[in-house]
Amino acid sequence: MSIRFVSVIARAVVLAASLACSSLSFASEPEVTAFVHVRVVPMDRERVLADQTVLIDKGVITAIGRDVRIPKDARVIDGSGKFLSPGLADMHSHSDTREDMKVYLANGVTTVLNLGGASSDFVDQLMPLLNRGERPGPHVYAALRIDGTPEYGQLVVKSAEQARWAVRIAKTNGYRFIKVYNNLSPGAFAAATDEARKQGLGLAGHHLEQVPLATELDGGQFLVAHLEELIYALFKSPDNDPLAPPPDSVIDEAVALLKRKHAFVVADLFTFQTIAEQWGHPAVVARYFEEPATKSVPPRWRLSWRRDDYVKRNGSLDERAAFLARLAVALERAGVPVVAGTDAPTVPGVVPGASLHDDLDRLVTAGFTPFQALASATRTPGEFIGRTVHDSPAFGVVKAGNRADLVLSDSNPLKDLRTLRTPVGVMSHGRWFGRDDLQRLLESVVSEYSAAELK
Repeated sequence: MSIRFVSVIARAVVLAASLACSSLSFASEPEVTAFVHVRVVPMDRERVLADQTVLIDKGVITAIGRDVRIPKDARVIDGSGKFLSPGLADMHSHSDTREDMKVYLANGVTTVLNLGGASSDFVDQLMPLLNRGERPGPHVYAALRIDGTPEYGQLVVKSAEQARWAVRIAKTNGYRFIKVYNNLSPGAFAAATDEARKQGLGLAGHHLEQVPLATELDGGQFLVAHLEELIYALFKSPDNDPLAPPPDSVIDEAVALLKRKHAFVVADLFTFQTIAEQWGHPAVVARYFEEPATKSVPPRWRLSWRRDDYVKRNGSLDERAAFLARLAVALERAGVPVVAGTDAPTVPGVVPGASLHDDLDRLVTAGFTPFQALASATRTPGEFIGRTVHDSPAFGVVKAGNRADLVLSDSNPLKDLRTLRTPVGVMSHGRWFGRDDLQRLLESVVSEYSAAELK
């Protein structure tokens, strides 16, 4: 068979998949939906409400209870024997394609915080459609990344004046956060935080090399973007060993600081563990390409994975990974708000959507209860966004008035989080996608990528 003929077949497959997905017609979507006889996992606290009716109107939960009146024109979804919980949130992503958004949705992820590097087309054109529920995918919040050097900066900022203009540009273009990066100067950081406060933008990011972490948090940086940033901020190896694990006294210091400053932190345990596993081991990365989920990763990122240099490094990150697991548990037990995040798809082996489930599993392995792990991807992200984006609809808890972002599962996620990997259906912005719809979304993405690779 010729390559040209294969390409024709591949394009036909993509067309068929696209037509299948077009059956998810938003034009015919009813305004009112009622889940009946469903067990609700509200996530306000650890409990399950039996035999409930949950009413959705225009993308908002309007009523929950046993005696809710259902309008005659409502779509009714029988939830008998099923569990309804909040949609999941990935609070550290770098995905920015319509295909990625479909993959997130198919995995039950209904909220994403893009922490830098998103294309202008994504922010200007696709993100507003997603956030109005006009395209299949999660609700997206985007951060404009600023740094003092071009090495990592989405936008290079050298002075205080430039920092203020960067924040104003971000506000004008629909960003809801500023992400500060490693090499930002103290003056630029102070100006950015002041201007972000004036413009109503949230602040997140790394530990800055020239600014103490306590000063960052005092400036309004409410989210530390990686758990491992606490190592870089609070520990200096006496022999300059970049892989040395910190003593557990650093855990006490980190807990005290974050609790005192009321800061949130992204517990990206799975991502760091994945880096540790491939550190100096090319065969590990080769194995990632054999996994089915990798087929849903954009080709450009798969190419980037092959070029990544983690596999060329020496030494071991295993002790640091174990330290971070202990740190995450200590933060949770102390009441420091922990949110789940993945950094997908920048790290080889970290797949959009599926990796969030891996992160929740890693939290449970570390010592979180299933409720605590699930809260890090539902209730706590909702609390963070509520604190920083004041005009955003509430989410993360199943209750009246919140955005209708929901996952229907076969069994109780508080007993086994794995049930969330294969949802019965997902609702995003009040739009319902049943199991077959979600499968078609995934298949359309895989088919489109396969066709692109055959050209």
